[in-house]
Amino acid sequence: MLVYVLRRLGLIIPTIFGILLISFIIVQFAPGGPVERVMAQLQGTAQGANANFGGGSGISNGSGYRGAEGLDPKFVAELNKQFGFDKPAPERFWIMVKNYVRFDFGKSYFRDQPVLSLIEQKLPVSISLGLWMTLISYAISIPLGIRKAIADGSRFDAWTSAAIIIGYAVPGFLVGILLIVLFAGGSFWQIFPLRGLTSEGWAHFTPWHKVTDYFWHITLPVTAMSLSSFATTTFLTKNSFLEEIRKLYVQTARMKGLSETRVLYGHVFRNAMLIVIAGFPGAFIAAFLTSSLLIETIFSLDGLGLLSFEAIQNRDYPIVFANLYIFSLIGLFVNLLSDLVYTWIDPRIDFETREV
Repeated sequence: MLVYVLRRLGLIIPTIFGILLISFIIVQFAPGGPVERVMAQLQGTAQGANANFGGGSGISNGSGYRGAEGLDPKFVAELNKQFGFDKPAPERFWIMVKNYVRFDFGKSYFRDQPVLSLIEQKLPVSISLGLWMTLISYAISIPLGIRKAIADGSRFDAWTSAAIIIGYAVPGFLVGILLIVLFAGGSFWQIFPLRGLTSEGWAHFTPWHKVTDYFWHITLPVTAMSLSSFATTTFLTKNSFLEEIRKLYVQTARMKGLSETRVLYGHVFRNAMLIVIAGFPGAFIAAFLTSSLLIETIFSLDGLGLLSFEAIQNRDYPIVFANLYIFSLIGLFVNLLSDLVYTWIDPRIDFETREV
């Protein structure tokens, strides 16, 4: 297993390099850029940052970008130098790679703060939403999926399936708006707060007060995100258990006189859960990204989703690439962790015998 882990860790390097390279190339051909945005602000044209032909690599004096007309060429050159666009694209990419190896993401173009510091400030919100959404989803979906498999075809199975499908079909942001209207002072009750992750003066609260205040604030946004997350894991668990229950070894175990609980959790569970675990990395990463932007906006939570959106909108490339780099690393390591959990649940699986 050690050889497999080392091999997977070695593959992370070319994978990350490829992700950064492809993204960097795309940015070079994408319309707009930080230099164009500054010029648009100076010229007072709202569309200037997007409606141009300069691309993401800065503006030269001979570019077709009309926003540069009337500006001192020296000033344009200084802007290019300020954002690092005075160097050729290959050199800029190589500098970025060398810095990212040291987790040096530089400073934001427009926030005048180190990128890593910005991400650290926004991370608690995204971790709160993503982590609790994943834990709640799996804590409910797996037992529910097992119960549905046992009661396959019953009224319980039919009604829960209908409820799960409806929850999956309703967008999370609509659920969030409904929760605000009902429970955050919209039109009915004002039970939960409308904004923020904690109350003012949270640092001076007692430990118990801090915990209760934190959960008081995240109840509505996590609920809005979680309602649509049950469907995939629940049905996947149910179908996996149904497939295993119909196999011969389960019938043999029952014939030996084992209890239904022992059959389900001593024999079926280990085999049925393998496919559920396979979907964990995707669910874990999606929990940080999917619907987080809208939920953060609705509940006034300043997290990574909102930060990434504003960075893309403002062409703040250090933030964009830093988020891409960090989440790519997280995804690759979580995939490796998923394989290790595979072997923990079923020691018969040997990844070293297969090609990576």
